[in-house]
Amino acid sequence: MARLTNQPNQPSQASPERLRILAADSTSMSTQLLVEALAKNAQFHVLEAPFAEAEILALVRSEHPDVLLIGTRLGHYSQEVFELIRTIRTEQPTPRVVVLLDDSEPAEVVEAFRAGAQGIFCRTQPLGLLAKCIECVHSGQVWANSNELHFLLEALARPNHANFAHLASSPLSAREADVVRCVAEGLTNREIARRLKLTEHTVKNYLFRIFDKLGVSSRVEVVLYALNGEARTIAHPHSRKSQSTTARKSAGAVPVTVSKTAP
Repeated sequence: MARLTNQPNQPSQASPERLRILAADSTSMSTQLLVEALAKNAQFHVLEAPFAEAEILALVRSEHPDVLLIGTRLGHYSQEVFELIRTIRTEQPTPRVVVLLDDSEPAEVVEAFRAGAQGIFCRTQPLGLLAKCIECVHSGQVWANSNELHFLLEALARPNHANFAHLASSPLSAREADVVRCVAEGLTNREIARRLKLTEHTVKNYLFRIFDKLGVSSRVEVVLYALNGEARTIAHPHSRKSQSTTARKSAGAVPVTVSKTAP
């Protein structure tokens, strides 16, 4: 049985401004703990889900949550959760998805994003960051730490993980799609220019147009788009640089070197 959880002394109806969150973990107790922690935030209207996949899917259809928070412990294998996320994203593309991981294992991180997750939250992170993760993901950003982004870059460098079929139906021109493929392979602007027989200045101009069309501001975000066809921005909670400044630097940058610090 699903349960709506509200702040004490507040009406049961969720106001339009509050984020509707559906939380699902491996047991009723762990889900309740998540719900109680999130319900302390007045901006959240939390729905507690059972840990049965069919019931979670039914709740997504009926309750239309803004964000789905789902743990990989839900099934016997994490792959079952990723398949559930794919089904949800196919049937109900609006809800954003945050996946709870026990550890940031490379294979699970990559599969979570390939399945359609917009955020990765490891249980080793402080619980206080979870609300910020949810808010960032709801606003259209990606939540992942530097190590997790590094796993994605490594995965895209392997041919079996690179799938660019969606570029054919993207807003990008054929030449811009070529540049995206090169960025995903980790090529520098000079290497892209050499491969595509262009000048470096022309490559930079293509990157500016790609950033503008996809609504992103860095090469890492272009790589994420290459991974599964969704344009997202990376959450940088402590950054004060403007997007235009970041875009100008990223267009001329070499492939991103990912630091070892968390967001």
